[in-house]
This record gives sequence, C-alpha cells and structure tokens, in this order.
Amino acid sequence: MLKLIYRPIGIIVGILAGLLSKRVFNFIWSKIDDEEAPKPTIEGSSWTKVLTAAAVQGVVFQTVRAAVNRAGAVGFANLTGVWPGKKRPDPK
Repeated sequence: MLKLIYRPIGIIVGILAGLLSKRVFNFIWSKIDDEEAPKPTIEGSSWTKVLTAAAVQGVVFQTVRAAVNRAGAVGFANLTGVWPGKKRPDPK
C-alpha cells in the first residue's frame, strides 16, 4: 500500500530532477563555452559543439536524476520503513 503512495511522490521528484539537471547543465556549459548550448537544428552550429553539448547534457541529466531519485527513495524509506522500489535478489 505504501509503495502506491510513493508513485505520485516519485513523479514530483522526477520533475524536480529535470529542473535541477537543466540548471546544472547550464552552469557546466557556461564554464565550457561563453555562448548558449547549441541546438542540433541551428544552422552554423558545429558538429563538435552540438555533440559535446548533447553528451554533457545526457551525463548531467542521468546523474542528477539518479541522485534525486535515490534521495527520494531513501527519504521515503526512512519515513515509512518501506523501500518504495524493488529489492536486490539474494545472491545464491
């Protein structure tokens, strides 16, 4: 039952992770280049810049998402005593 309660909390945590990852990416990109991160469809953007921006954005997004989701799950487990996700199988 408590795991069902975590679902909407997980959605909210996911949205917050997306917002946070965008801020972190913009901060990191500002250290890499003075210009805004290039979009793939903007004429004149070099392949190097477009692919570098995409790679950095992917790493940042997944890392922030994992950290925020893990913190949310740990916080939920500390409050309720129930882990909201799957448990690791016992090694045989």
